[in-house]
Amino acid sequence: MSAEPRRVENKLTDKGYVPVYTTTIVDQPWDSYTKEDHATWSTLFKRQREILKGRACAEFIENQKRFGMSADEIPRFEELNEVLGKTTGWKLIGVEGLLPELDFFDHLANRRFPVTWWIRRPDQIDYIAEPDMFHDLFGHVPLLLNPVFADYMAAYGRGGVKAHGISAEALVNLTRLYWYTVEFGLIRQNGELRIYGSGIVSSKGESIHCLESAAPNRIGFDLERIMRTRYRIDTFQKTYFVIDSFEQLMDATRPDFVPIYERLANQESIPAGNVLESDAVFNRGTGEGWATDADA
Repeated sequence: MSAEPRRVENKLTDKGYVPVYTTTIVDQPWDSYTKEDHATWSTLFKRQREILKGRACAEFIENQKRFGMSADEIPRFEELNEVLGKTTGWKLIGVEGLLPELDFFDHLANRRFPVTWWIRRPDQIDYIAEPDMFHDLFGHVPLLLNPVFADYMAAYGRGGVKAHGISAEALVNLTRLYWYTVEFGLIRQNGELRIYGSGIVSSKGESIHCLESAAPNRIGFDLERIMRTRYRIDTFQKTYFVIDSFEQLMDATRPDFVPIYERLANQESIPAGNVLESDAVFNRGTGEGWATDADA
């Protein structure tokens, strides 16, 4: 454990922000959080909970309540771990910032979820280049109480370790799956589209854009389609993929990915904003779908 945890952020260079990685595991220095830190958590928590009414999936809100998360103060990892450990066997570990891919996969495979120990500054309220504690705790952790999603995350970690040893291309395919499910996934519930992806639920703008803007595509879940689809990290998403249930997500990703990687190696990637003739596209803000022209 690091005695004095560092705040490791991306570096701004003449080529833009460059990721800086760290492998250090730290204890959460809860007593060192300032009034400003707690106030930032409170501001973000209140804002997102209000925005997510009628937008987030039922499990997300229910599980935040099960954890006892509130706007009062930054949650303590050890208290959240008591609930997590008893429910799905997961454990939160404190980290200083972004982890190298293989380290990240290994933690997930062993049901350890890395949480950045520091929270963004007040001037970063609306945007921060890398995941901070608010993104990790508020966005990711609630669904780790869902047994099926918790199993999916562990399976993803095992798949990541395997893909890391296959090829760079396989790793790109798998990273896209994480991006379009764990980070920016939508789900149909009671005939409506709802948010479950952490990158959406922790973002004011994306929470509104993903459901209410006419700009992005909302496409039915298709594993190979996702693995071929590029994405951007510096703007709202142009495409979201919609699952019918967490069970569907787990079942679809249960088979061995090696044959899939081999098939995709001979196919071109798809720009994020493209719609294919075979795509099942959903109406804006609802779970009602329609066929593309080719299928009508």
